[in-house]
Amino acid sequence: MNSHDWPIRTKLTALVVVPVAALLALWIFATTLALGPALDLLAARTLLRDLGLPGDRVVVELQRERRLSVVQLAGPGKVAELSDQRRRTDGAVAELRSRAGGRDLRDAADDLVDARLDRLFTALEALPAGRRFIDRRQVDRAGAHGLYTDMLDTLFQTYSAMATGPDVGLTRQARAISALGQARELLGQTDSLAAGAFTAGRFARGEHAALVQAIGNQRYVTAVAVDDLPAATHSAFQRLTEGADFLRLRRMQDELVAADPGDPPSVDARTWQTTHEVVQRQLRDFELAEAEALTERSVPAALGILGRLAAAGLLGLVAVVVSLMVALRVGRSLVRRLTGVRTAATELAERRLPDVVARLRRGAEVDVAREAPLLEFGTDEIGQVGQAFGAVQRTAVQSAVDEAALRHGLNQVFLNIARRSQGLVHRQLALLDRMERRTEDPEELAELFGVDHLATRMRRHAEALVILAGAAPGRGWRNPVAVLDVVRGAISEVEAYDRVDIAPVRPAAVVGRAVGDMIHLLAELIENATFFSSPESRVRVHGEMLPNGYALEISDRGLGMTVDAIEEANRRLARSPEFDPATSARLGHFVVARLAARHNVRVRLTAGAQGGMTAVVLLPPDLMTTAPPRPAADRSGDRMAKVTKLSTLPRPRSIRPARRRSEPPSVVPLTAARPAEIPVGPDGLPRRIRPQGPARQSRRPVPVEPSPRTPEQVRAAMAALQSGTARGRRAGGHPAESAPTPSAADGSAAGPSATGAGPVEAPTVPAAPAVPVEATADQPTTELPRVRPGGASVETVTGRGRDG
Repeated sequence: MNSHDWPIRTKLTALVVVPVAALLALWIFATTLALGPALDLLAARTLLRDLGLPGDRVVVELQRERRLSVVQLAGPGKVAELSDQRRRTDGAVAELRSRAGGRDLRDAADDLVDARLDRLFTALEALPAGRRFIDRRQVDRAGAHGLYTDMLDTLFQTYSAMATGPDVGLTRQARAISALGQARELLGQTDSLAAGAFTAGRFARGEHAALVQAIGNQRYVTAVAVDDLPAATHSAFQRLTEGADFLRLRRMQDELVAADPGDPPSVDARTWQTTHEVVQRQLRDFELAEAEALTERSVPAALGILGRLAAAGLLGLVAVVVSLMVALRVGRSLVRRLTGVRTAATELAERRLPDVVARLRRGAEVDVAREAPLLEFGTDEIGQVGQAFGAVQRTAVQSAVDEAALRHGLNQVFLNIARRSQGLVHRQLALLDRMERRTEDPEELAELFGVDHLATRMRRHAEALVILAGAAPGRGWRNPVAVLDVVRGAISEVEAYDRVDIAPVRPAAVVGRAVGDMIHLLAELIENATFFSSPESRVRVHGEMLPNGYALEISDRGLGMTVDAIEEANRRLARSPEFDPATSARLGHFVVARLAARHNVRVRLTAGAQGGMTAVVLLPPDLMTTAPPRPAADRSGDRMAKVTKLSTLPRPRSIRPARRRSEPPSVVPLTAARPAEIPVGPDGLPRRIRPQGPARQSRRPVPVEPSPRTPEQVRAAMAALQSGTARGRRAGGHPAESAPTPSAADGSAAGPSATGAGPVEAPTVPAAPAVPVEATADQPTTELPRVRPGGASVETVTGRGRDG
């Protein structure tokens, strides 16, 4: 039986029930042992009434019938008194059967008495057959004498079985009285043998020896029985046997013993019979009186035993009840205390500690003493276990507090480093912007554009650290921005931007508060698509308005992911888990999940129909609004647009007057330049003329007054300037820098050659609509519109660096 998995309540119950049950069984057993003898003593009256008295009558009647049967066999004729005596004998036997068959006697008698009664009645059943043999004289005097003697011996054996009890004195006295009865029966045997000899005039063969043996046994049994009687009873019996009748009967017995067996008996028959009847009656009266007195004395003895039994039984019952109550109380206390320890442990593991950790992650203050109070369960082993668990509990809570402090400190380190990196990147972008505006060499300008692009990517990585630290990135827009511009801005922050195709994107706009986060979110997904696909494959971005929001799909034909990995990534993207440094291989997913959870955006990865992966970004309706109007010069949102390498796209610059280094930059509209200073191409757009020779042409400051323009107009002008610059490079006659005019319907152009040795082609990039110029709350300085690399978006350069 394996009890290791039993509940503690079951184990304690087993520990309590087993000893209590054993004690109860012992109490019942002891009570039964003591109750039985007491009941036997109380049953002595029933045995005397229903067995002793009827049995004694049967003894007397059988003795008389035996004597008459022997006399009839000794004489020539029949004895008239024998028939009446047989009827009296049958009546006594019938009464004994009736009493013995009663329920009271059977309940009072034990198994030995029941067995002796059954044997007695079996012997009495031979009485009718023996009588027939006697009447037919088919048996002699010795046979008839033996027939009745055997029945009487069986009856006295039944009496002996009754002489038992718990009281030693009463038992000895009962056995002595039973022995006196047997002595009286031996005296009756002597009378039967003598009566036959008196009738026949002589002893038959063996009768004299039997007579002598019976007289000797009678005297011996009487002497032994008298010795076991109490002193008073012994004196009374001694006085009885000293009477004249007893002395006369003894003298006649001595004469019969001393007579010659062949001679006629010398004792007078009538005197013998009269004296014998007197002695028999006196002995019988003495026995019955002593038996009655013995029965009366057994009742107080039985009551005493019952009293002691009641006291012992009551004390035993009280002991059992007290043991049971103590066991139940102690067991209940142990169960309650152990249950309390278990409840405290369960509460700590399932509720308190997770709640403390959740509050710590939310930045709340936690009192260790209040959250992990001392567990009071006493001073015993259970109390010590409770105290040890309380110490473990406080250590666990303190560890959670320390871990939260460490996590918070680590986040602050991330945030501090990210903020510093952001400041450096903003200053770097501002410096690059100034260098791009001062540079007139196209090769240097293209290289500066590449460095600008790297700095933009560095800014995104710095923002990722800010997001992982739990803070806001910092970039913000006041006005809605078209989805197409958001997508372009995201593409411009990806290394392999030239592999990204913008499929039809339905007109819509993203509210300003979510523009920066959506650009970062899409940039992370697009970069994953380009990184985990071959360099020759393309990444496709598609946008569609749905009833429940706006969906953007980013599809690639790369390595793909297993089903389990997709499910795990979707779970991570859906619930925005805490950043775990152990899983740093999926930092992009953590950033995407954080940004998506901030704006209730749903991001899900699915396997592509033709291989690779498809990331679906569903923007909720509260982030979407009507697309802002786009200038007439930019209609690329209605067809496929391709973003190519920034190194092939020269950066336009505005003509500005000479200023001191301390002066902040100012906006110089292109339309304000003088016609003599800016060459114009056949299409009416300004065209850059590459300087000839190493000497650089001097520039004269042109004082102009800026005219108010909308962002869309500035965007259109910059896009036109970019296209004109590309055409000017082709017209300049430099084969290494020229690029053919695209003829594809979608406006795409061939990229760099596979080997990198051929000419670099500069495709015509469709002009994008102007992005509303934004600035964060801490940078409300002078705004200067600038086209992002690849025509992706327009951002603002301030006196202190870029926005965001």
